[in-house]
Amino acid sequence: MIPVTGLRSGTTFEDKGEIFEVVSYQHTKIGRGSANIKIKAQNLKTGQQVQKTFISGSRVEEAYTKKKKLQFLYEDSESLVFMDLKTYDQFPIKTSVLGNRKKFLKEGETFEVLFFEDIILNVILPKLMELKVTETSPGVRGDTVSNVFKPATLENGMQIKAPLFIKQGDKVKVDTRSGEYVERVKS
Repeated sequence: MIPVTGLRSGTTFEDKGEIFEVVSYQHTKIGRGSANIKIKAQNLKTGQQVQKTFISGSRVEEAYTKKKKLQFLYEDSESLVFMDLKTYDQFPIKTSVLGNRKKFLKEGETFEVLFFEDIILNVILPKLMELKVTETSPGVRGDTVSNVFKPATLENGMQIKAPLFIKQGDKVKVDTRSGEYVERVKS
């Protein structure tokens, strides 16, 4: 059991049969009453974020999760297939677990996968990924008064807004949380 005062960002816990990961933590005390612990937590099975409030002194069940490095092999009609490089075991993950983040998966790349017992909860993507620009229009000279962006298509089919100096064939870093351009990769 974990005291609720120990629920810091990144901690996983079990509550009413669901597994949560703490996103943010706030300790409040008003007047003479007992303190309240307010957290924002993400349900690792559904992906939903919820607000939870606990009275100071309460305890929650610790969820023993583990991370494994798995290689992404391929996507079929309803699942994404990953393989453990040590044992060659294959793990199908429903595409709904990743949702829109599945566009960042590249065949042959290794990702950390979060397990609870033998259930796959999530695929942990790096914060930034390098992707190649496959299509973009040329930048027009004279449009550089301020930060001007143009549409660009990446190797994974994703559309982003990139600065005018980005051209076809360039590699760019993209934030996997927001899907936005971060910087050009220098070669």
